[in-house]
Amino acid sequence: MTNLKRSKENPVLIGESHNPWEARGAFNGCPVKDSKGIHLLYRAMSSPVLRGGSVMEVSTIGYAFGKDGLHFKDKKQLIQPQFDWEQFGCEDPRITKLGSKYYIFYTALSKFPFSPEGISIGVAITKDFNKIENKFHVTPFNSKAMALFPEKIGGKFYAILTANTDLPPAKIALVSFDNEGQIWDQNRWNDWYADLNAHTLPLQRGIEDHVEVGAPPVKTKKGWLLVYSYIKNYLNERRSFGVEAVLLDLKDPGRIIGRTEFPILVPQEEYELYGIVPNIVFPSGVFLQKNTLHIYYGGADTVCCQATCDLDGLLDEMLNGDSCKRLCQRLKKKPILSPLMKNDWESKAVFNPGILREKGVTHIIYRAMSRDDISVMGYASTKDGVNIETRLADPVYVPREDFEVKQAPGNTGCEDPRLTRIGNKIYMCYTALNGQNLPRVAITSIKASDFFAKKWKWSAPKLISPPGVDDKDAIVFPEKIKGKYVILHRLQHSIDVSYFDNLSFENGEMLQEIPIMFARKGMWDDKKVGINTVPLKTRKGWMFIYHGVSNDNNSYRLGATLLDLKDPEKVLARTRLPLCEPELKFEKEGIVPNVVFPCGGVLIGNDYYIYYGGADTVIGVAKIDLKGLLKRLS
Repeated sequence: MTNLKRSKENPVLIGESHNPWEARGAFNGCPVKDSKGIHLLYRAMSSPVLRGGSVMEVSTIGYAFGKDGLHFKDKKQLIQPQFDWEQFGCEDPRITKLGSKYYIFYTALSKFPFSPEGISIGVAITKDFNKIENKFHVTPFNSKAMALFPEKIGGKFYAILTANTDLPPAKIALVSFDNEGQIWDQNRWNDWYADLNAHTLPLQRGIEDHVEVGAPPVKTKKGWLLVYSYIKNYLNERRSFGVEAVLLDLKDPGRIIGRTEFPILVPQEEYELYGIVPNIVFPSGVFLQKNTLHIYYGGADTVCCQATCDLDGLLDEMLNGDSCKRLCQRLKKKPILSPLMKNDWESKAVFNPGILREKGVTHIIYRAMSRDDISVMGYASTKDGVNIETRLADPVYVPREDFEVKQAPGNTGCEDPRLTRIGNKIYMCYTALNGQNLPRVAITSIKASDFFAKKWKWSAPKLISPPGVDDKDAIVFPEKIKGKYVILHRLQHSIDVSYFDNLSFENGEMLQEIPIMFARKGMWDDKKVGINTVPLKTRKGWMFIYHGVSNDNNSYRLGATLLDLKDPEKVLARTRLPLCEPELKFEKEGIVPNVVFPCGGVLIGNDYYIYYGGADTVIGVAKIDLKGLLKRLS
């Protein structure tokens, strides 16, 4: 798994109000590195001006220079509209050095109001960033985002561009040239465009998705690396921008040899969420420094930002699949617990177990569902963590209060237990549902000695989440933090934290709304998230497993999060990719298909065992390499 780290200096470039030509924004920067430092070309957006009889903001190409790639100076306007084919703006430069020349491709706007037939590609050539030697109109059709490969392949110039950018579906495609002059030979382009599909890279996953070339290709030991923009649901209200990468064969760049499965960056920070066009991260340039890939991108079409990642990690992910998933290993290909028809209370489903481990025994409190959809809780145990040795014939916890006793048809009862031991007491949070009201969080407790002796003397449960609000997935931390008990819970679609002086709830205290984690647009967890396992204290922070649900197919996948040991509101890290997703038959087929959903985990040796519900029907077990997980969360 590759984690992209945003620069603490972000944004690294902003529009300066005293420069009218960039007063509105400075974004989509593309760097080129030489012995002097980093030359950064970027899209500069002016304050409103009169152009062609209309008042509008005009984009030009700005230039800045820096030594470290983060701090830039010597700003100036390098490329401005000059010809009819670019009279309404020059946008989004991609720069490549080939030989002694710098080729700067950019989007040229010839019509206003803007329309597809007036959006094409131009190129400017310079040798020193002081003088533009030549300018040419390149494409005679709707297109954007063209970049030249930094060396010839098989004796030919190669370039990549986005055709039909404003006439979706857009297509990222390759083109080759025998000589420089063919780059702006429009007759040749017409022939190429007539056979566009033959040149297209198959990168779109959905018919409503959009792709666009991001940074110029960079050569690596494994192939040509192309960082590009992937926009899910471009044509509807769920549009989400992300940054992805694809690896192309060094000798045949039309052959894809690897790619990312999910975005490596999505809008998250304030400078990405708010701006001229909110919720945008748009890749526009890269450079390599040893084994670090520096990616430049536009934030909210307003500022220029930078993020870095380990190149080898990114290449490994694209070529060998997600290393994050390889950390999670199923310990059995079949369920370890299934419904028992002879017991009516657990005849329909057993799933979503809470877990405790004591003196070499793993205790499992699982949700059991009867044929009339009432959930109670059963008990089982295992010494080796996999093979069940004890399973009680009767439930150990049943609905007792009005807020959990069936009042209407449908699912009701006590669902999804989470167990936490603090001293000589074991607390159990669960979801209480009576069929008439929204799910609420309930809490009960039991003496540890009674629990392990199987004397089920649970305290009277109390509701601790506000009425009229969908709240569930609550978990108590195993120790106080700064003198307070801490509870995580899922309020609506976010994970929230709450603090309490005690856990008696005698005065009607309720869970608070202090969100710390949200769904991530464009990712595998873009619909909703919820906490699954009791936080495990590690030297790096509090680690817990959470579930994310996808808008694409409602699939439940698992990720991991690391919280600060002293401040649980501070999220230190979060897996970009899922640790586990439905793969086995019992995870994909059941009452609710495509679900893996744990309610507990325990450390056995160096492995973290998670016990999960498969498709809301049975229980499976997997182990996670904790050391490897913490490394990826660092």
